[in-house]
Amino acid sequence: MQYFIGIVPPVEYKNQITSFRNRWKHHQLNEVAEPHITVKAQGGLTEDLTWLEKVKIVCSTTQRFQLTLTEPSTFGNEVVFLGVRSKEIYDFHQLLVDTIAPSPELIKRYFEMDAFHPHLTLGQTHWGMEESEIEEMRLTSTHVLAPFPTFTVTRIRVYQEVEPNQYVSFEDIPLAR
Repeated sequence: MQYFIGIVPPVEYKNQITSFRNRWKHHQLNEVAEPHITVKAQGGLTEDLTWLEKVKIVCSTTQRFQLTLTEPSTFGNEVVFLGVRSKEIYDFHQLLVDTIAPSPELIKRYFEMDAFHPHLTLGQTHWGMEESEIEEMRLTSTHVLAPFPTFTVTRIRVYQEVEPNQYVSFEDIPLAR
């Protein structure tokens, strides 16, 4: 069983993204997890949950912060995503990784620390899309999902894998006021 930690956009915008993803019939990402921005990947988040109390302590001392979703972009021809603008998310990510202390191999595998690039995935070939659909989604999302919101991050969500490649909400943890 695996876990990861994410930031969920405001409900109305999250629902808009879910509907947008559903326009592509072979797209399976909505079956994997709700729209989110990963702030701490699976590395070090073990089944024994000893890390969870540490995460709660980090959150209790981390001030809420602003985050802006930005224009769509791609990782090659395989992933289309909305960008994220927020200095605080990088600091928060580093604090979580330092607190959980995954091995250097896990940090590398999950693109953490210096390789961390916060984003909200819209579509991915790994989850059933064709490369041509990735570009179509990128172009379409520019118009359909604009304006891109700025919102205050007030909490994080811990996700739990309940079946292979299916993650659901496990616990929400508030940030400090």
